[in-house]
Amino acid sequence: MADQTQPWAERTVEVPPQAGVEVPQQRDGFRRGVAPVGQPRTPRTEPFAVVEQEPTGTGWPGGPAPRRSLSSRMAQLRLGGEWSAAGGLFAFVCWGIWALSGQGDLSGPLLVLVLSLLVAVGLFALFRLVGRVVLERQLGRVRRSARGAHLATAVFLAGLGVAWLQQTEWVVSAWNWISSN
Repeated sequence: MADQTQPWAERTVEVPPQAGVEVPQQRDGFRRGVAPVGQPRTPRTEPFAVVEQEPTGTGWPGGPAPRRSLSSRMAQLRLGGEWSAAGGLFAFVCWGIWALSGQGDLSGPLLVLVLSLLVAVGLFALFRLVGRVVLERQLGRVRRSARGAHLATAVFLAGLGVAWLQQTEWVVSAWNWISSN
């Protein structure tokens, strides 16, 4: 039996034979759990196994890009939204001036506002589609925000607001008075 005061001393454990279980044979000079100190290292006789890498399609150039989650795409659409909000606010104020100066029923101007906002949403979607086709597919660039589409939509809404102001008689007469003096 091994000396109990030296924990690194070799201990032997008897394994009872079991049916159908093979006990691996130990190589010469090898003791489980004991590192050879001060002895020359024996060269490895068996070669390492060669494992070839198989392409999985992720991370390879030219392969499909990983799909982003819906929340990250929605966050990307929000970037630049201040432009559309500012254009929408300007258009709404101009629409209000135009609608209230008509001195009549507001159902017609309300329908014009709703249809104009639907056209603005459609233009935003069209600008996003064009950006996807041109920037991502043709040029291979990554879009990090929707600022361009929001800016183009804001320009449309600002032009729409100016057009409503041009149809308001007292605004046009005030503009002519200011520009003539």
